[in-house]
Amino acid sequence: MLDELQGKGLIIHHWDADGISSAHLLLYRLFNKKIVNKTPKLGNYLLTEKELNEYSKYDYVIVVDMSLPEADVLRLAENAKVFIFDHHLGNVIKEVYHNNPIIKGENPDIYPSASWIVNDFLGNNVNLFSLIGVVGDHEQRIKNNKTFNNIINKFCQKNNLQFDDLLKIVYLLDTNYKLGDKKAVEKVPRLLFEYKSADSILKNIQWNQNLRKLNKEITKHLESPTDEIDGIIVKKINTTYNIISTITRKVAWDSGKNTMVINTGFFDDKDQLYVRSTKNLESMIERGKTLGFKCGGKKEVLGIILPKDKTDSFIDEIMEFLSKN
Repeated sequence: MLDELQGKGLIIHHWDADGISSAHLLLYRLFNKKIVNKTPKLGNYLLTEKELNEYSKYDYVIVVDMSLPEADVLRLAENAKVFIFDHHLGNVIKEVYHNNPIIKGENPDIYPSASWIVNDFLGNNVNLFSLIGVVGDHEQRIKNNKTFNNIINKFCQKNNLQFDDLLKIVYLLDTNYKLGDKKAVEKVPRLLFEYKSADSILKNIQWNQNLRKLNKEITKHLESPTDEIDGIIVKKINTTYNIISTITRKVAWDSGKNTMVINTGFFDDKDQLYVRSTKNLESMIERGKTLGFKCGGKKEVLGIILPKDKTDSFIDEIMEFLSKN
């Protein structure tokens, strides 16, 4: 299907390790095509009007590891063939090729990342980049998934790697977006062609410097005061770094409790809000969309960008939802 594409192509991918790995796998297959890769403005789960105008000039568009608003996808589809490879919640967009097993009722444990879905679609054997997305989206918790724990262990044994090596690669790839360097993010999927082994990625000097800087910032915020209200962890941070998902993940997984983090420092006029919960958050994702906020996620994750004057009222709604038995 993809091999038959003609003309100019575009890959729109998420900025994290899963999105980067997925884009890399696609670029590897489509090496003989006229194709470029872009990520949306960092922190946005939508396309700006400027991006929509620019991206409408392509003959085909592949969206990977992003649940873009349906209106954005249909706008792209006016002039291009559109393909989506994703594992986030949303609705099936019938006007385009939409490969998302999760929204079609499949078990998320079988499709833990976009990179795995892309790799499966391409018919590839298990490889480093198919697993980087899996480890990136689940970290240590993927070990609770017996199927993928076995797959990862076999791959590591065959390639003389440890699980922590894969995890560090994730952290290194993620440094570019967390530091807000969009251009660096967009260079990585092609740059990875130059790396012949996991060890060569692990030795990247710039990414290791980035990681040390980020770890210092993350530690500072993890050690700052945290509130607990009715068993729900609530943490407010103010940082220009895009580390809200990292902070939320660490707090939630360390505490085992429902966790909400609000970052007031990434956007000038908006706040970032991130939730991890043992409850199914689908209804809150839909509620956010109904209110006109840009949001997405999975059953256990909600990420949302909302106007600063709407933050407190939506926090109240989330708190009420999480407090219900």
